[in-house]
Amino acid sequence: MNTLGQLLAHVRLELRQAEIDSAELDARLLVQHYTGATLTDFVTRSDVALEQADVENVLVALQRRLTGEPVHRIIGEREFYGLNFKLNADTLEPRPDTEALIGLVLPFLQQQVAEKSFVDLIDMGTGTGAIAVTLLYEVQQARGVAVDIAAGALQAARINAKAAGVSSRLAVLQSDWFEAVRGKYDLIVSNPPYIPAKIVLELDKGVKDFDPRRALDGGEDGLNFYRSLAARSADYLHDQGMIAIEIGAGQAPDIEAIFAEHGFRLTGEAEDLGGHKRALSFQR
Repeated sequence: MNTLGQLLAHVRLELRQAEIDSAELDARLLVQHYTGATLTDFVTRSDVALEQADVENVLVALQRRLTGEPVHRIIGEREFYGLNFKLNADTLEPRPDTEALIGLVLPFLQQQVAEKSFVDLIDMGTGTGAIAVTLLYEVQQARGVAVDIAAGALQAARINAKAAGVSSRLAVLQSDWFEAVRGKYDLIVSNPPYIPAKIVLELDKGVKDFDPRRALDGGEDGLNFYRSLAARSADYLHDQGMIAIEIGAGQAPDIEAIFAEHGFRLTGEAEDLGGHKRALSFQR
């Protein structure tokens, strides 16, 4: 395993033999991360000799993957909406499903900035900052606040905002939801915990053992945080402001009813790649 091609083939084979569905992708990600190889290198420089230290780092990472640790946890980052986001123990991995939420709110933000010079948003339970950072990256006239109770999550959000070039427009705030929030916003956005407590224990090992439980557990029925958002959001929204949320599969009817109880009307919805309703927006 002295060459790039040999190392990639070895890692891929080990992962396939372990019946890991994403063996091809995971092998490439691990080898790329620890050797600095590019996709082009795998084709045009597969016979290049590698430093022994790089080979050893890949093999250590391979063993971690074989024990069930997700590949993005191992390499410490994951791509979302074309940007790379650093992870730590206090953050969920940003996942493709959440891109439905981005797609839902971007037209609203663009409409808002057409009417005024800046638009203000707040991301509740920000984690890596993926939602807030992506929206600020896509809408240059947007300013944001990223809220999380976990100090580690806010540290990740700061790092990711700087990497995306939006740190001058993003403030971070340590708060238990709205406890320390002040002011009003054009958009409240959130991907809250929405998995019922009893289901959390049944999740895939790569999720339940490596994602922070507080970012998964939505209470007995998975809806606790939606109740809180519905009850309190109006106090922090400008007139004509919007709240947009990610939801779990099959939760839309219950969540629509919860927001309706607090005077909100459904104004938009978006599906994920699997065809499930994954994001909803509301206004009063």
